[in-house]
Amino acid sequence: MKAARIHRFGPPDVIIVEDIPRPSPAAREVLVRVAAAGVGPWDALIREGKSKVSPPPPLTLGSDLSGVVEAIGSGVNQFKTGDEIYGVTNPQFVGAQAEYALAAADMISSKPARLSSLEAASVPVVAVTAWQMLFEHARPEAGHRVMILGAAGNVGAYAVQFAANAGFHIIAVVGSKDVQHVRSLGATDVIDYGVTDFADIARSVDVVIDTVGGDTRDRAFGALKPGGILVTVVSTAFVPTRPDVRSAFFYAEVTAARLGAISKLLDRGEVLPQVGSVLPLADVRSAHAMLAGAPHSRGKIMLELTT
Repeated sequence: MKAARIHRFGPPDVIIVEDIPRPSPAAREVLVRVAAAGVGPWDALIREGKSKVSPPPPLTLGSDLSGVVEAIGSGVNQFKTGDEIYGVTNPQFVGAQAEYALAAADMISSKPARLSSLEAASVPVVAVTAWQMLFEHARPEAGHRVMILGAAGNVGAYAVQFAANAGFHIIAVVGSKDVQHVRSLGATDVIDYGVTDFADIARSVDVVIDTVGGDTRDRAFGALKPGGILVTVVSTAFVPTRPDVRSAFFYAEVTAARLGAISKLLDRGEVLPQVGSVLPLADVRSAHAMLAGAPHSRGKIMLELTT
């Protein structure tokens, strides 16, 4: 089978597509015939040797996937051969960008019927990240004001949709080209940071969802009301500038339960997938160049393996 592999850490040109043996599922694993796989910033970190969770090379890149169950390991009762699934491969976030991949049974779920395989594979890590940020760490209440930094990004777009579906007041901070897009996702108020500094007008915010980091994140503490919370997945290297607000950082954990909750929203059309540029496996280097800033469409960068 063909797989996107690295044998050493480095830039996108260290990636090669090569033939390797098809793996066999161990206990609590399934073998998936991959239809589509996502490409995310964490793939670049793994490729560069900056990940804290991935194994050393040689390795197959990729975590997000969708496809069909080909074989089942011992102890797997919730899936059978032929089931369409989506989710991630394993806690190391590797192995998905291949014609066949192993996936931990407790990190995948049935593919939402409403979604194509390509759409489904675009969802797992970014949607679960947004879900955890909003509902497990921030936990706003009805009527609370939620400011989302980077609201048009892959995580931010799901945070906007989840917050809108839950009835929160959303303040989305984006660039000029994304204003109408985040409005279409359900943002209540939109601040174009190219025109207006959100720190000058955003006040009494209950929650800040940060997908940007840096100075933008640091200035967002000023918008929080006493007792408010800022949740970030960007960096641990920050200290709240106010003693009367809280902050939280975490690493996303994709589980079958979280995917199941998100699947219900997807199947009802209350949340929409955000597919960006789509490439074949052979162009995986180009996908990684897009991660580094090469032109690409808004949404998740995807590899399509079967149609």
